[in-house]
Amino acid sequence: MPDSLNHVKNTDPNEKRGHFVTSGIRIGLPLVTSRGMKEEESIKIAEYICDVLDSDASIPRVAAEVNALCREYPLYT
Repeated sequence: MPDSLNHVKNTDPNEKRGHFVTSGIRIGLPLVTSRGMKEEESIKIAEYICDVLDSDASIPRVAAEVNALCREYPLYT
């Protein structure tokens, strides 16, 4: 996992393992939908996450694409 990725080790309510054993990624989308993004943009975001998890070298490209996506869907209009 890239060092620059912020993460919190919380468990789901029904998780049988302790919080020191990571078992997945939980991602909330309220801010994505608040910007007016739909399923297509959510798929792009998931692809960005996969790219960054696969390779630190993708971070500059993904950051630029995320910035462009955010400019296309500003938080406040």
